[in-house]
Parts: sequence; structure tokens; C-alpha cells
Amino acid sequence: MLTYISKSKPQYKANLHCHSTLSDGKLTPEELKAAYKSAGYSILAITDHENPHDHSDMTEDDFLMLTGYEAYIRPSETGTYDQFQPEVHINLFARDPHNVGFVNYSEPYCKYVKDPAEREAFIKVGADPARPREYTAAYINEFVQTAKDNGYLAAYNHAVWSLEYEEMILNYRGFFSMEMCNYSSWIGNRMEYNAALYDKLLRQGVRLFVHSADDNHNKAPFGSPYCDSFGGYTMILAESLTYEAVIDALEKGNFYSSMGPTINELTFDGSHVHIETEPAQQISMFIGGKKVYFEAGTPDSPVTSADFDIPENAPFVRFSVYDFNGHFADTRGFFRDELGI
Repeated sequence: MLTYISKSKPQYKANLHCHSTLSDGKLTPEELKAAYKSAGYSILAITDHENPHDHSDMTEDDFLMLTGYEAYIRPSETGTYDQFQPEVHINLFARDPHNVGFVNYSEPYCKYVKDPAEREAFIKVGADPARPREYTAAYINEFVQTAKDNGYLAAYNHAVWSLEYEEMILNYRGFFSMEMCNYSSWIGNRMEYNAALYDKLLRQGVRLFVHSADDNHNKAPFGSPYCDSFGGYTMILAESLTYEAVIDALEKGNFYSSMGPTINELTFDGSHVHIETEPAQQISMFIGGKKVYFEAGTPDSPVTSADFDIPENAPFVRFSVYDFNGHFADTRGFFRDELGI
């Protein structure tokens, strides 16, 4: 019996993508922490653009700050934004809370850090700062590997917003997870829910996890329909609310993505699966083929559990919960060898 999600173990609600006044966000780090703690979150990663920053001094016993930042790579050697050109954005999460190494530092990308002395003080790791970044799969894979070599986990951000072609994405290697829902993009385009892309990657044998995040900049006030906070998040299945335990859970894929639904239990007994959730409209098992296995309910009789048998020809399985508000929760993909079947 393999228990992936247990009712007897905690789930820590996290926003893993967030911007403050240290880049293009409208709230200070302190204001962001207060807002997310008040909203019931236990973990926050403030990932400002090209600005590694250690916020661990704001960690409390019941609230954990993760260290990280967001890097990006564009076709322009000077990092110039073009809304019609593809680009890649990468969130880097430090295994050590005090690691603020700047991977492949490139001055043209540091537009939010105005002070030359502050730029000079960055701890630069990886490629020579004089080397331009390159929007190629080879360079991006090299960037991700350099980040990993220097103590980071690398996550792939908002595929739809980035206008990336699938043939480019399918060549990426080294990411530990990708954003299933990027809420800031989703409230604008209503497309930034990347289940179809995730299935294509799994069918290619790419072992990648999924999470959701707000990517909030807070240009609109809380409660506004334009507010980009509190819509996409990650439930982390860590042994405890400590930095080491949370990073370990992220690295091992012990978390799931949600826009609302909660998954209370997920167990594997050989090829048999049992899942329990909050009241939902549908619980589905995807196997990488045309057929989807599901249990469905109605508002008067919602579904709260399902049992599935994994077919012998299924290369992987993943599970999705759809609620009556049009929101999803999604597990990562599990390959047969991981399940011992």
C-alpha cells in the first residue's frame, strides 16, 4: 500500500510565485506575508524578477518564507520585452534559505535593480556576465542545470502567457515542476490551465511535477475581480513546516496543484487506487490515452470519493478533481515503476 495523501497528515497551503516592490509588485514583502498569512496560507515564496532575496527573517513557527527569484530569457540579447515573441520564465527555489546566488547574471535583465552598487553586490554564479542569454533549448537546459548545480530547484512558469511553442517546451529538461495554473495569467486569458500540455510531456516520458501559483503583482485591491491573489496555490505534503522538510517535499513531488478543491486521501494498492476529496462535480483518472476514467456527481449529490483500477497498458496515471465553481485540483503524474506495477 502506497499512501500519497493521508487525512492524518498536514497539508501546507503555499503560493510559490509572487512579486513585491523589489521588482514590479505593488506590495512590500511584509505586506505580502501579512496578506497570505491572513488568508490561511502557511508558505510564501516571493520570487521577484532577477532579484534573489533572502526573506527568511520573516519566517515564524506557523509561516514559512521560501528563498527564490524569477529568471527569464528572451530572444532579444538585451532582454527587450516583445508581446508577440515567445520567452521562458523560470522560478528558482533555494535549497538553503540563505542562498542568493544569481544564476548567469545579465545586466540587461536587471531593470528593477536601479542601484549600481546593489547590482555589483550580487553573488554571481554560472556563466560569465558578459555572455548574452540565448533563447534556445540548449541554453535554457544549460541555465537550469547551472541553477541546480548552485543549489536551486527550477520550475517552469506560465506556458500560455509565454507564447512558447510546444516543440520548444518538449525539449526542456531539468525542471522539477511546471505551473498547472498561473492565476495572474488565468484571470486575464482564461487559458492558463496547462493540463493538456502536462499530459503531452508525460506521454513523452518527461518526469515532471505540477503546482499552481498566483504570480501576483497586486495592482488591483483585494476583493476586486482583477485581483491576482489567492486563486492558484500548491498544497505541500511536508513532514513539518520547516525549510528543509518543505524543500524535500518539493524535490520529491510530495504536493499537488489546486485552484480550490482539496484532496483528502490518495492511496495505491497495487493497481487499485482510492481517492477522497471535498464535495466535487467530477474526479478523474488520466492515463495518457483517449479514455478518461471518472466518477461524477451533482450539486445535490456531489462525488466525494472514487476507486479506479489502473489499466495494464497505462504508462502513467494522474488525478484531477473538478468542483462546482469551475476549479481544478491536480496531482502529478505517477509512472508504473514508481507504483511498482
